[in-house]
Amino acid sequence: MEKHRCGWCKGDKLYEAYHDLEWGVPVKDDATLFEFLILETFQAGLSWITILRKRENFRKAFDNFEYKKIAAYNQAKIDSLLQDSGIVRNKLKVNATVTNAQQFMKVQEEFGSFSAYIWGFVDGETIKNDFKNYKDAPANTPISDVLSKDLKKRGFKFVGSTVIYAQMQATGMVNDHEVSCFRYNEV
Repeated sequence: MEKHRCGWCKGDKLYEAYHDLEWGVPVKDDATLFEFLILETFQAGLSWITILRKRENFRKAFDNFEYKKIAAYNQAKIDSLLQDSGIVRNKLKVNATVTNAQQFMKVQEEFGSFSAYIWGFVDGETIKNDFKNYKDAPANTPISDVLSKDLKKRGFKFVGSTVIYAQMQATGMVNDHEVSCFRYNEV
């Protein structure tokens, strides 16, 4: 008997593997949180599967998401990224990645880690929702609104409330697995 999965991932092996192994699992390490932040910002206006299919290309193009390296990118590196057909070649998003890496390190300095900062918005605990259908999950919440505003105030780019809520879902700050999904109680 096949396991019941959330409806959004069914029918695509890459999506299913991401759902089964990563989505909604609480992430507390800064390196992974940064990767998701960047991938979610690139996803703005696109489908997540588009980004997921290009994830390895993003890793290669962006030095495995090493934020210290990215924060120091010069114009030549940015120009080369804009020629890389393996990623989403959006000038504003590529530039935002550099800015976000710089701001990420400032948050680390202030809070000791980006994880301590971002998880502070949910008191360090996953919010467990109880949606029967993934379509019932909101695109944003009052918490993602506040977090988005705070990130913007700190100089982050492409961090609207919807992008931030997707980040919260992906990194386990909220559990939006369908209640009948086999992962609902596992994460």
